[in-house]
Amino acid sequence: MTALKVNGLLRTVDVDPDTPLLWVLREDLGLTGTKFGCGAAACGACTVHVDGAPVRSCSMPVSAAAGADIVTIEGLAASAGLADGALHPVQAAWIDLQVPQCGYCQSGMIMATAALLKKTPRPTDAEIDDAIGNLCRCGTYPRVRRAIRKLSDTT
Repeated sequence: MTALKVNGLLRTVDVDPDTPLLWVLREDLGLTGTKFGCGAAACGACTVHVDGAPVRSCSMPVSAAAGADIVTIEGLAASAGLADGALHPVQAAWIDLQVPQCGYCQSGMIMATAALLKKTPRPTDAEIDDAIGNLCRCGTYPRVRRAIRKLSDTT
């Protein structure tokens, strides 16, 4: 049995310790906002926060996440202290600026962006490039950058 703190709730799962965190979140806990993209930690669709840092959950064994504070896209707003049903500012900017196209990779993009802006409220273009290494087949990168710029202007 592995104890996990996910989106503020203590959860226990009975899985092999080497099971990727992504599959535990999706299959065992029903948190399907975190997406499977490549399985090799290259695309970022599976990005979640572990102790505040963006992590590619497809390559993290669940045993490495035990005892950590895990936040998925479903818990992002609450982790920022927002009321139930409220959107995190990054989620709101994504909607306002119509960032997504197909949307598949966007939960990972949002999680990476939220972590970047928490650490660096006014990132430079180089800092954005370093932090947002997520792949988007639709090429929404200019919209992602525009949203980050909008958010960094308001912090």
